[in-house]
Amino acid sequence: MVMQNSDRGIERWVCGFLGAALLLGACLPARAEQQPLPKSPDSPAPPAPADSAAPVSAPQAPARQGTTPDAEAPSLGGPSGPFESGTPDGAGSTLPAASTQTAPSAGGEPERPLLEEEAPSLGGPSGAEQPGAATDPFAPWWTRVPNVQPFPPPGNTIIPPRGPGYYTLRELLRGDYRQAPPRYPYPRFGIIMWSYFNADWRYLDRNDPRDHDFFDFLKRIRLGDDFLFTTGGEWRWRYNNEVDSRLSGRDNVYELTRTRVYAEFWYRDIFRIYGELINAQSFDQDLPPQPVDQYNPNFLNLFADLKLATLYNQPVYLRGGRQELLYGSQRLISPLDWANTRRTFQGGKVFWQNDKFSLDGFVVQPVLPSANSFASVIWQQVFSGVWGTYRPARGEVIDLYYLNFQDSLLAYLGQNGHRGPQNNSTVGSRWYGNKNDWLWDAEGMIQFGRFSNQGIMANAFTMGGGYCFSKWFFNPTVWVYYDHASGQPGPPGSTSTHQTFNQLFPFGHYYFGMTDLVGRQNINDFHTELSFFPTKWWTVWAQYHVLRLDSPFDALYNSAGVPTRIDPTGKAGNNVGEVLTVINNFTLDLHQNVFVQYSHLYAGDFLHRTGSGRSPDILWLMYGYRW
Repeated sequence: MVMQNSDRGIERWVCGFLGAALLLGACLPARAEQQPLPKSPDSPAPPAPADSAAPVSAPQAPARQGTTPDAEAPSLGGPSGPFESGTPDGAGSTLPAASTQTAPSAGGEPERPLLEEEAPSLGGPSGAEQPGAATDPFAPWWTRVPNVQPFPPPGNTIIPPRGPGYYTLRELLRGDYRQAPPRYPYPRFGIIMWSYFNADWRYLDRNDPRDHDFFDFLKRIRLGDDFLFTTGGEWRWRYNNEVDSRLSGRDNVYELTRTRVYAEFWYRDIFRIYGELINAQSFDQDLPPQPVDQYNPNFLNLFADLKLATLYNQPVYLRGGRQELLYGSQRLISPLDWANTRRTFQGGKVFWQNDKFSLDGFVVQPVLPSANSFASVIWQQVFSGVWGTYRPARGEVIDLYYLNFQDSLLAYLGQNGHRGPQNNSTVGSRWYGNKNDWLWDAEGMIQFGRFSNQGIMANAFTMGGGYCFSKWFFNPTVWVYYDHASGQPGPPGSTSTHQTFNQLFPFGHYYFGMTDLVGRQNINDFHTELSFFPTKWWTVWAQYHVLRLDSPFDALYNSAGVPTRIDPTGKAGNNVGEVLTVINNFTLDLHQNVFVQYSHLYAGDFLHRTGSGRSPDILWLMYGYRW
């Protein structure tokens, strides 16, 4: 596909803007040297700064003072995905004094309040917001941006340890003993599920030297009284060694690299421009690279936010342009961070939220990674929906949503091989909770509509329960889950009803063993998971999955929803096999993570009878650096 001249002009213009912005950020003075913005006559004074969760050196530590609860920074996963965000629940909400407890003094440090155990991922994506700033309509405008959308807890949630210790390998080597997790928006984990436009750097407005990082000069740069600029990014490398790669019968050893650079520019809390470039490359593959492996320099995100109104003292924003979407458990909608290119859409959405409720409506079109074109939108597909979230109490999330996927391509084979379009509607709800170390996760989805000349009647559900042994050594968390997604009960196209569940746009890698060989279509999965922390900077995560087809007549679908094996007679049975996955994540410092995953699929009868019968073996080694 040849890029049109207008598209080239747009791309050059925005590339120039981002480049100039990055240069401007590098030339401006460091954050710690900046002075607060002058207060407007009608604006009240900003809230008093909360105490810091910065490192202290044992045995002596500087004195700490402050009366507000200490908003702990994200633990391994508020921002990263399966892990807990140690901040007040809601988007920057405050906690009452009753929600604090006193930590014992150490090394002569005065006692200070600490938060009680938080629910996973309920404190917003970055876990670093200033208490109360996002929800106070009378606070200075710069304390209210960005309008961070709370990061929802995915399934298989891991609860990391808290309290005094070394949270990175660098801290251990330097003797930087902390009383609480470090205050830093990026996750201490190799996978980052959320989007960089939800990174919350507002804690830097306090200019507390104990929260200092050498990249701070790139964040929260104030230009005059009305403008704010932030930039950052990531470089990631991954080594892949796959035996029976993609169930092809062939082995595949290769490398992937990815670079992301983002910049955002705010005019008060009224208008925002956000741009994010990505360059994803694949090297030395023994199989043809997949579309999600490569993306020559292009825009992953490029949108504008406009404040439309204020509803119940909270802003209503319109976002238009190229943007990532993330909702709920990410079983249906996710940026798909494991993919080298991530997933993005083009269109618009309106969103509003407060401490208890969130409501989004969107109409977008999927964007395909393309090496040659900026306008790689799938024009024949329209994805729309309304997603509401209610947070009744700390530790609980209730989602209710309606989604519609319209594809006018004549690419779907219905009854008797008739080829036609698809219109699929999904209605679903989820209840997730964490109380007194008990964990639960239940989600149900029903689909209806038209699939070529067939009616759609499909379903999927998840039921899971777990427990975090928070008082044990290594802080272990255990989960037991059952996942179901319906399949076609007879040979494809033999009836007037299509019953194969459509997984839409999920975080496919995260579920079903993290091998990318199984997706949420025509599958039953009983699995158990165990996570623990030998040290605060070392995460161990083990999973065991028992996988069976829902219908032996339907196909086995991979994490992208593509059928890879099928026996339309049903004689191959439904035993896909069992998957063992072991993950180790090492947090070198706040910027660097090493992620190691080993997975083995013990092939069942279905794989033996429909292919080579080999048992896939996977080793992935990933290093990431973020700034």
